[in-house]
Amino acid sequence: MTCERFSLNGKTALVTGASSGLGHHFAKALSAAGANVVICARRIERLNHLADEIKQDGGKALPVMMDVTQTDSIKEAFDSAEQKFGHVDIVINNAGIGDPGDFLSMSEESWDSMMDTNLKSVWRLSQEAANRLIKHQKSGSIINIASILGLRVAPKLSHYATAKAGVIQLTKSLGLELARHQIRVNAIAPGYIRTEMNDAFFSSEPGQDYIKQKMPMRRLGNVDELVGPLLLLASDAGSFMTGSVITVDGGQMVNAL
Repeated sequence: MTCERFSLNGKTALVTGASSGLGHHFAKALSAAGANVVICARRIERLNHLADEIKQDGGKALPVMMDVTQTDSIKEAFDSAEQKFGHVDIVINNAGIGDPGDFLSMSEESWDSMMDTNLKSVWRLSQEAANRLIKHQKSGSIINIASILGLRVAPKLSHYATAKAGVIQLTKSLGLELARHQIRVNAIAPGYIRTEMNDAFFSSEPGQDYIKQKMPMRRLGNVDELVGPLLLLASDAGSFMTGSVITVDGGQMVNAL
């Protein structure tokens, strides 16, 4: 009974930023739980390789090129998903960029790019998904990948922290507005999870020093440790959760200032 509530059999999940990092892992985890997965990113070659891996493991995957900063690209991806699998039940808003930089020398172009990719894209995807679910009279789950930097701050990431704080507030607002339509909207706020994007830094001496001095568990998280919260929010196991933000950070949010 308990395990069945975490099942995603018969569901279709769309994952953005699926060509690498967290999105790549999320797609495989959702497939393993029974979902058809629509994997979206700009790097189609990587998506094709991921789709092959999922199919070899017995799952169903549709690779779709998507630019989350372009509304037409998003609509086309949802159209492709519906043609292949029917309506999309679950959306994982995972696509994002880093690009650290000092506030005083930050260009307006850098600021706008961060907001467009990390915040406005979540609005775009969520609106498209919600409108289609309402049209089909279906319930659904939208999961936004935020960050503990949306709750606290760090140097040289003013634009990133602001965008992720916006994602968290958007999550809460949409959770309220869409509840009457049986569409749940929640967020996961990871701390430092080891991925290919940060592996070089955290393997270096400064990175190792940061882990020892700033991480209560004295280690980084790994992507598998995000799967539990992901499946909770995606499945019926989290059916009474909306507007929630789950931190997964090894205690960093409660670390002493």
